[in-house]
Amino acid sequence: MDIKYICPFWGQENKTAAAFVQMAVDAGYDGVEVNVPEDADFNRELMREVQNKKMRFVAQLWMMPTDDAPKKYMRKLEKELMRRVEMNPSFINSHTGRDYYSFDDNCRILEKCQEITQKTGMPIVHETHRGRFAFSAKTTAKFLKKFPELALNADFSHWVLVSESFLDDQPKALEIAIDHAQYIHARVGHIQTPQVNHPLAPENEEYLLTFVEWWKSILAKARLQDKPEFFICPEFGPAPYMPALPFTNQPVSSQWEINKSMMNYLRKTLV
Repeated sequence: MDIKYICPFWGQENKTAAAFVQMAVDAGYDGVEVNVPEDADFNRELMREVQNKKMRFVAQLWMMPTDDAPKKYMRKLEKELMRRVEMNPSFINSHTGRDYYSFDDNCRILEKCQEITQKTGMPIVHETHRGRFAFSAKTTAKFLKKFPELALNADFSHWVLVSESFLDDQPKALEIAIDHAQYIHARVGHIQTPQVNHPLAPENEEYLLTFVEWWKSILAKARLQDKPEFFICPEFGPAPYMPALPFTNQPVSSQWEINKSMMNYLRKTLV
């Protein structure tokens, strides 16, 4: 199985599309993930560059949290999903639903996503993330039982933070999520933050190895399913995700270097 490593645009928003794609190429990534803006010129340049450089493209969908009622949210979500479908990515990574919507309302939103996939053929993975329908392991397991074909982007750092645990007391929910994981955001967190200061620092080794074992389990499942390829995005973020020094707000580590180091570490580890 061919593992494709994806470079996040998050933290590089001051770059042009061409400059960002070239940075990703030079760093050794296989593709890019971009939360698609409404800037048509940027998007045209992005599409041209990923095609010219033969890079894979993951279209992210992240909408600012609002107090929208579920029906209004669903209309906006559909519009944004279709805008990304038109860009023909490998798949869409969606921050779907809201943690405060009812189970039934989130189900209707997921049904709309499935409808779009059936109509367009575009795969949609749903990110495990605070504030979304998949904000915790146990909650997500209920949705996976109702929607057995649902695909997840495994960003388990959020579940660790939400539960203030490494999910030792939720093995069944974690196992179900691993079975449904079709993409990985490879960020290491611990019980008080979604992101450690540096994943390869010795003081974080225990956390790193815990996450690596989860990622290995996901890849093992993918290999059993004879998947020809799998996508992984090392997705450590900028400040305030990145811990910062007081008064100056200077990040304690370089986001770009951490993600590149994580990619190189995983290339050696996840074989």
